[in-house]
Order: sequence, then C-alpha cells, then structure tokens
Amino acid sequence: MNEQVIAALEQSRYEVLTNDDDAMEDVFRLRYSCYRAEGAVTARADHRMTDPFDESENCVHVAVRVDGKIWSAVRLHLVSKLCQTSPTLEVFPELLDDLKKRRTILDPTRFVISPTARQKRVPLNFLTLRIPFLASIFYNIDLALAPVRAEHTAFYCRYLGYKPVLEPRSYPGLAKPIQLLTANFREQREAVLARTPVFGPLKDIPQASIEFPSLSGVYASFKSGNSEAA
Repeated sequence: MNEQVIAALEQSRYEVLTNDDDAMEDVFRLRYSCYRAEGAVTARADHRMTDPFDESENCVHVAVRVDGKIWSAVRLHLVSKLCQTSPTLEVFPELLDDLKKRRTILDPTRFVISPTARQKRVPLNFLTLRIPFLASIFYNIDLALAPVRAEHTAFYCRYLGYKPVLEPRSYPGLAKPIQLLTANFREQREAVLARTPVFGPLKDIPQASIEFPSLSGVYASFKSGNSEAA
C-alpha cells in the first residue's frame, strides 16, 4: 500500500484554497456530487454543497489535484482558546471540556473523493487522510476528531488509532447520523507512522508536502518549529 500511495503522490498535487479561489466552486460541486450519490443530502438545483463554516477564520480548505483536476478535498477547523468555531463541536458539545483543559482540537469535515479516482483505483483515501494527519503535526494538535458514518469507523481505528467516544447523532445538512471518533494525536503519532509511513512527511517527494497557513492570531498553538509537515 505504501508503494501505491507514493506512486499516486507523484501524480498529484496538494493545494490550500481560500474562499476567493475559483477552485472552491469545484470543491462545492464535488461535495454535492459525492454526498448526493450516497443519498446523504437532498437535491439542490445549483448542485453545490456549502455552509457558513466554510468561511470561518479558523478554517483551512485543502484539495488534491490529479491531472489538473480536483479529485478530493477536506476542510479543517483548528480549534483552540482563540477560536472555538467547529461544526462537530456544535453536534458534540461535550468536546468543549477539552478546550477548558487548554487542549487544541482538529476537526476535519467534508471529506470527499471523486468517483473517477475510485474507478481508476487511485488510493485517494490515503492521500486525503494525509491532510489532517500532517495538519495535526504542523499545528501541534492535542485531540484529532473523525466525525464519520458508522461504516467507516473500522478504517479510522485500524490505520489511525481512533476510538469511538460518543453514540452517532444527526449532523447539520446530512441525512445520515455521524459517529464521533477521537485520537490523542501525540500518543498515536509514532504508532501510526510505524504502520503506515506515507501518512507522515516525505521529504524526498516535494509534491507530498502541504503549505499550511499559520493562522496566527486565530489558533493558539501554532509554532514555526512544526513546519516539518509543510
């Protein structure tokens, strides 16, 4: 699997997007097509899927391009004492107890992969899951979240060391309930990299890196020394 992921990385590019980028429209449409295909959202005439969380100041959008087209994307909310905006915290407010303990949280949502990637057997699931893992390194995260449907929990537990913590609940804008998994990132990091090294920084493959923004003034735990993930 590591060899397959590396081969895919050599054909791909990570791209951090802002709300001013025209490519965000491609992301919104990719989201809609993916969620609609699974019956997770109702039909919309504009074929777009977006919400106010996309414009949060602590939100980072990252996409993966293959052959110049966006094939996958995920959005990240960096949660700390400076900004507590997060879609998953609204559904699972119990997580606010972690913030009271001065812990930082990464909330990755809107994880989507183009059907084209699945048809061509490109391991975009691994390439896209690298995004929150590398972000957790870069932003020095304490608690990593995985709000996923029940049928996806086994993958997260096996490869990334997540554990279910709360029963599935209704999630804004989605027709299917979401299960919350969490991982104490610093405790799990080395074990994950030992099992699946491609999740981590790959200095010999320039296109495997991601230029995360600092979020200075928005996220409290950022340290420039964590740039090994970038």
